[in-house]
Amino acid sequence: MILEMKVPSPGESITEVEIAEWLVQDGDYVEKDQAIAEVDSDKATLELPAEASGVITLKAEEGDAVAVGQVVCLIDTSAEAPASSTYEGGDEGGNNDAEKDVAKAQKATPNTEEKAPNPAKDTYASGVASPAAKKILAEKGIEASAVSGTGKDGRVTKDDAVKAVPSMGTPTGGNRGQSRSKMSMLRRKVAERLVEAKNTTAMLTTFNEVNMTPIFELRKQYKEEFKSKHGVGLGFMSFFTLAVVRALKEYPAVNSMIDGKEMISYDFVDVSIAVSGPKGLMVPVIRNAENLTFRGVESEVKRLALRARDGQITVDEMTGGTFTISNGGVFGSMLSTPIINPPQSGILGMHNIIERPIAVDGKVEIHPMMYVALSYDHRIIDGRESVGFLVAVKEALENPKELLMNNDIKKALEL
Repeated sequence: MILEMKVPSPGESITEVEIAEWLVQDGDYVEKDQAIAEVDSDKATLELPAEASGVITLKAEEGDAVAVGQVVCLIDTSAEAPASSTYEGGDEGGNNDAEKDVAKAQKATPNTEEKAPNPAKDTYASGVASPAAKKILAEKGIEASAVSGTGKDGRVTKDDAVKAVPSMGTPTGGNRGQSRSKMSMLRRKVAERLVEAKNTTAMLTTFNEVNMTPIFELRKQYKEEFKSKHGVGLGFMSFFTLAVVRALKEYPAVNSMIDGKEMISYDFVDVSIAVSGPKGLMVPVIRNAENLTFRGVESEVKRLALRARDGQITVDEMTGGTFTISNGGVFGSMLSTPIINPPQSGILGMHNIIERPIAVDGKVEIHPMMYVALSYDHRIIDGRESVGFLVAVKEALENPKELLMNNDIKKALEL
């Protein structure tokens, strides 16, 4: 019986996928539920399991875009599984595996009796520059022996001397190769969404800076105890996520989006976190972040980041989200204008932390500082809301004990 394997729907609104990689060869015997291919949708990379055991015939090439429901391979379920071990003895005609291996080895062994190419002939002219070439090389302080001559018997010509001398804006024989490769469907979709965000939103960015000293002190004091009890580190993302949740409650317009001529506001906070995966940028979602503690946020961030890194993230885990946090600081970014993740209306950009002198109570002190940026859709969020939101985030990060922990650090960290 021949089973036709069709592309299953990886999620709502997805109509086609791309064959990223076949994990089996045409004619292989596959077991039921064995992963036979990786397919890229515009949201995630998923594995395609075999629906039955049998010999597979591939009907699509790597890189092909195939519609949901299209046949991508055939499985002959009547084919028998190959023996677990092969017979090593020869048959009556003497045509055995050992003889085949010997024949292959003989075929692959190079003929050592073939004549080697004649070496280049050295003469009195080898490495000697012509008068014109000698003048050019002398002006530039280059020895003739350092130049490979292409003239008769290896003589260095004027052209050799000119090419050997670097000149402003002129190629000098270095590697100038290039390569061309097809963008994955995920990368193409990310590109489309970025252009869409720039073209369809009235995007503006407001900036502020945060003194990270209070968070540094809390982490220094409690991070070992926190990790020992909960199995996850006490990072910056939990502080930023909870600060965002608090600020969104004060400024609900930032937690809204436009749908046609209507404005949709949410009474929950699903925070999308931008992470770099093997296939490119991915944005998994922390659901109902308003109900999570520091431990809950850190555990969810770790889980989603590992799944994204290992290529196991699902479409459902990246669907939705009412607000996004992007941490360019892990790559060393000092300041940037993050692009909105449509149809959301706001995205918070974190950056690297640098010790800088600042004025504190009339005195100059050195503190770890971070620039933060809020990009927002001005069609739905006014300047008052955008600036107020970012100030609220700043206040919570600079006074986490009171505003994020209700003056009870042990209870907030569940220690």
